[in-house]
Amino acid sequence: MNRRTLLFGSAVAAGLFVSRRAVAGDSLKPPAPAVTGPFSLPPLPYAEDALAPVISANTMAVHYGKHHKTYVDNLNNLVKDADNAVFATLSLEDVIHQSVGTDKRALFNNAAQISHHSFYWASMKPGGGGAPPAGALSDLITKSFGSYDKFKEQFIKDATGIFGSGWCWLVKDGDVLKVVKTSNADLPTGTPLSVIDVWEHAYYLDYKNLRKDYVTAWLDKLINWDHAAGLLK
Repeated sequence: MNRRTLLFGSAVAAGLFVSRRAVAGDSLKPPAPAVTGPFSLPPLPYAEDALAPVISANTMAVHYGKHHKTYVDNLNNLVKDADNAVFATLSLEDVIHQSVGTDKRALFNNAAQISHHSFYWASMKPGGGGAPPAGALSDLITKSFGSYDKFKEQFIKDATGIFGSGWCWLVKDGDVLKVVKTSNADLPTGTPLSVIDVWEHAYYLDYKNLRKDYVTAWLDKLINWDHAAGLLK
């Protein structure tokens, strides 16, 4: 395990904790799916229609109920293989740490995608978006990018510039923040604070090929600065 994956695992664990805590008092959340193996689909921290109209209930039903669930099902099937049996006894974060950079690419891809999606759900909230409230995170954005508007400009440019499928992250790297792009299921450098999914299934039903419109609306109306600020601490 290296420093990058350790930091990523810590951030993911924190993100899942925040998501589960948010779910506790939300009676509108969809019911948790049945567990069919050692890994299960984490519940959403809000109802499937809570992010509309920026992200529609239809997109959420497909993205969460089919894509995210498929990664869970795939991982459960993979660990049934005798060669992968040891992974069935590990946490999701440990599966990621112990499979990254190895010949267990299928295990890594599915485990990392489960984790990435959980972090993505936690990175949004109904009524979110806009510049972060005054505080340490806002100050660090200004220090790192010059202003919130300059951060927003870079984030939109980088997220829309990813060729093919991937993710665009806001991470803490040392004493500054950076925007980091990753492809497919790859891990970001630094400590993740927020992420947007730019695989086409995340936005195509709502925005067709207009990825920039999706990224802009996500920043303006959905990004969960409370979650990012909590991880910064």
